[in-house]
Amino acid sequence: MESLIIAPSILAANFAELGSEIDMLNASQAEWIHVDVMDGMFVPNISFGFPVLEAVNKRATKVLDVHLMIEKPERYLEAFAKAGAQVLTVHYETCPHLHRTIQQIKDLGCLAGVALNPSTPVHVIEDVLADVDLVLIMSVNPGFGGQKFIPNAIKKTKELAELAASKGLTKLKIEIDGGVSTANALDLIEAGANVLVAGNFVFSSSNPIETIANLVKLGN
Repeated sequence: MESLIIAPSILAANFAELGSEIDMLNASQAEWIHVDVMDGMFVPNISFGFPVLEAVNKRATKVLDVHLMIEKPERYLEAFAKAGAQVLTVHYETCPHLHRTIQQIKDLGCLAGVALNPSTPVHVIEDVLADVDLVLIMSVNPGFGGQKFIPNAIKKTKELAELAASKGLTKLKIEIDGGVSTANALDLIEAGANVLVAGNFVFSSSNPIETIANLVKLGN
């Protein structure tokens, strides 16, 4: 599997100081910046869209990992790519024509990801696993930051890693999003995760750069 990537979620950042928060992430060991886009339909919250992503892209020196928690994401993929997304993840639950959507993302030059809600089993994406670059396992119910980690995500991570290994997909990125901290990060890494999204755990800490570094150390 790939080496560990930390992707702090700016959903937990101080929006009044977003430029400074991005500068902090630029100076940290985080390789990706996770951007949660919510539409108030698929999830019960609204976050931000193209103008914020464009502003972040102008300031960020890290990969922008855009997680689309929206209905009919295929309508907006090109616009998000133009706004700076380098990784585009859509939800299995919102894409009846998932294979087509994955190909659309790849045609835009982005890494293609598929996210699974806590109640969605891993096996449903077996037929497209070879087509994606990343699978995101939600370890909370999507829509809000600061939720409690769902332990079953560790089991799902292991199932996914084993399925990927059985197909020889050694470069698949397995991303975990929700409630990640040093209390569960090692278990997730041992289960096969190689991308960890951390929001409140990073941004609410007294020293976010050190907190990110401590997460990175767990993967070494």
